[in-house]
Amino acid sequence: MFVTDDQLSRVFAALADPTRRDMVARLAAGDATVGELADPYDVSVQAVSKHLKVLADAGLISQSKDAQRRPCHLEAEVFDLMTKWIDRYRRQAQERYERLDSLLAEMRGDEQPADHRRRQQGAAS
Repeated sequence: MFVTDDQLSRVFAALADPTRRDMVARLAAGDATVGELADPYDVSVQAVSKHLKVLADAGLISQSKDAQRRPCHLEAEVFDLMTKWIDRYRRQAQERYERLDSLLAEMRGDEQPADHRRRQQGAAS
């Protein structure tokens, strides 16, 4: 599954709402119907259906037909793609911090930052 920037924007926008985040968390425990998802909220089933449409449009959930039931299912692979996107920027930030640590150590006259020495020693083991 390929996630475009536009889809990624829809995913983050969908998860910006606390009710939708709660629904996603509940779906992580297993499939549920619209009625089951609506139970804890003091809103109409139609309001919950609108939240589910936003989640479905973002690719976070899908609905299937099971006789009279229409269970909602969490599409976990979208979270894997989000994690990869976030990880890329986390790694870039970590690399910048490591370069800053090295520069500060150099300015103080240290040989290398302590955690950098530990990483090198661990790699040599």
